[in-house]
Amino acid sequence: MARRTVADQFVEILLAAGVRRMYGVVGDSLNPVVDAVRRHDDIQWVHVRHEETGAFAAGAEAQLTGRPAACAGSCGPGNVHLINGLYDAHRSMAPVIALAAQVPSTEIGTSYFQETTPGLYFRECSYYCETVSRPEQLPRVAQIAIQEAIGRAGVAVVVLPGDVADQQATATYLEHPYRLEQQPTARPSDAVLEELAQMIDRARRVTLFCGRGVAGAHDDVVALAARIKAPIGFALRGKDWIAYDNPYEVGMSGLLGYGACYDAMHECDLLVLLGTDFPYVQFMPSEPKVVQVDLRRERLGRRSKLDLGVWGDAGETVRALLPRVAEKSDSSFLDRMLRRHEELVGRLRTYAEEVSDRRPIHPEHVASTLDRFATDDAVFTVDTGMSTVWAARLINATGRRRLLGSFVHGSMANALPQAIGAQVAYPGRQVVALCGDGGFAMLMGDFLTLLQYDLPVKVVIFNNGSLGMVALEMLVAGYPPYQTGLKNPDFAAMARAAGVKGIRIEDPADVRQGLREALETDGPVLVDVLTDPNALSMPPKIKGEQVRGFALAMTRLVLAGEADEVVNMARSNLRNLPRP
Repeated sequence: MARRTVADQFVEILLAAGVRRMYGVVGDSLNPVVDAVRRHDDIQWVHVRHEETGAFAAGAEAQLTGRPAACAGSCGPGNVHLINGLYDAHRSMAPVIALAAQVPSTEIGTSYFQETTPGLYFRECSYYCETVSRPEQLPRVAQIAIQEAIGRAGVAVVVLPGDVADQQATATYLEHPYRLEQQPTARPSDAVLEELAQMIDRARRVTLFCGRGVAGAHDDVVALAARIKAPIGFALRGKDWIAYDNPYEVGMSGLLGYGACYDAMHECDLLVLLGTDFPYVQFMPSEPKVVQVDLRRERLGRRSKLDLGVWGDAGETVRALLPRVAEKSDSSFLDRMLRRHEELVGRLRTYAEEVSDRRPIHPEHVASTLDRFATDDAVFTVDTGMSTVWAARLINATGRRRLLGSFVHGSMANALPQAIGAQVAYPGRQVVALCGDGGFAMLMGDFLTLLQYDLPVKVVIFNNGSLGMVALEMLVAGYPPYQTGLKNPDFAAMARAAGVKGIRIEDPADVRQGLREALETDGPVLVDVLTDPNALSMPPKIKGEQVRGFALAMTRLVLAGEADEVVNMARSNLRNLPRP
């Protein structure tokens, strides 16, 4: 009978927890674990070209499936590369177990080749990070890591020296099974529910603002809105869960926002925050009373002043609250916000249609066309920056679609790696990566992973030759854009050279046909769309200092002899130019 190693034991513990894939780059200190994966049929090693990609992919899989996923890095540089993707997974509340291989246990503390101290640099992006120095430790350390990742929804790291991984497993009596479907419920006390009900009954104008915490509670939240005549706005991570089949929807707030959400939040008497840790305090109102409902008590009140903090699951709270609140008869506030929302969203749709024949290609036209052609259960992954803006505003939720991005960590280059994790987890589902040219180029090597596994991801690059969001940030701060330009290759030709279908779109008349062809093609496709570098995204409300900063930057450009650039920007953004 073959010897059961510590590496075998680790892999079998992962399998018992529901892990089905491990993303990483093989090598040296990882070899015992990689070989254990090879010998276990129920787990797959996904060989990425960069460990950062592996961490992003594992995070995406965990977010989509609800099951833990795993990634691995060899000693030193290999596991250091995991950090950015693990930060994103941790801040996105994705249960990820990371294996950080370590130098031989006898060499730790001697400045050995590739020696690092994972316990220090993983501290901020994990709930748990411990080193296994003896075989007897492995079962408990691995199982505690898994329980931390699942129970607290985040990252846990197991540091494992290669020589220890290759030793014979012991302490098997400590291994235990997992009940992944065991999800406890948490509702507030009756006294708190009664206080919240009284606040809602006394308020004339109530707005509900939802985050990802309302997942699974769509119908209950809509029923509450119907009863108290409340408009429903949402943060970006709440869009998937509440924006569909919702007659009370008024859009999204924040830097990427659209519609009447901002107005609804600022003109109400009572704002109820449901399952959201919305980070932008500058978009939060100061006049209305504010209630926040969150399962994580530590998040109550850290973004806004609170009149009542409610510790509980958003769905359970709403279900318990419904029979306690009186039905309101006055719908004038709701009706006004809905009319305002329809007017603003109508402008957005109209604009996307009006620019469909303009050169250079407007990104709004590309995003709205993708929304029209993509399947109802498509997974969209979006790079941080302008790609997120167009997706947030123009890709509609259906109840089955998912939109993933680095929405909390804000990393570049996340869309392609997350698409890999999504497609590996759901091989029969349509996955579309909306990439900025800067983001795609940063981890471009892992485009080859699509080829390696024949993953049918459709990569759409908004190729505007610019770090667009950075340029906008400079403009509103009063600085002329500097070092934001990118000299890009023909990405479609690069894809074809690698053996993948590449489509380059330069004429707006080709957008519909090019995107339809990409989505209908079997296997991976890269679509390189040359978009207008001057197309800007403005937040739903613009402050005076932003207007002044924008005007100052424009003046500096003119004085620097770049008046043509100012004129082109104005022509590209007639409906977007800031107004006080």
